Amino acid sequence: MDIKTASSLHRLRLVSSPEAVSFLLLLVCSVLKRTTEFNAVPVMGAIHGVLFILYVLFWLDAWNRTKWNLKTAALYFVLSVLPFGGFFAERKLKREAEAAVIASRARKEGAVNA
Repeated sequence: MDIKTASSLHRLRLVSSPEAVSFLLLLVCSVLKRTTEFNAVPVMGAIHGVLFILYVLFWLDAWNRTKWNLKTAALYFVLSVLPFGGFFAERKLKREAEAAVIASRARKEGAVNA
């Protein structure tokens, strides 16, 4: 894995958890808006919107660089629209990046011809 691919995966990992947290907070704010006088939906909506757009841009970049198949790319996108999906995406991306680093080191040392 080259450095640009690794950095695109890293960026996607960095934004996935905050995007998931903002989505959950937006859901809580939506419930509070309906049940109380508290209305933070415009603020949380804007924050979540920016984080979601960043997630989609970083997802597109990662898909382009890693050459994921359609199933893998679709999985990461679907995880972005599920309430706790961003946390799962972050953990899965971390495992994928660690496996790529191990494979890269093995190829460099000549232990594996991959």
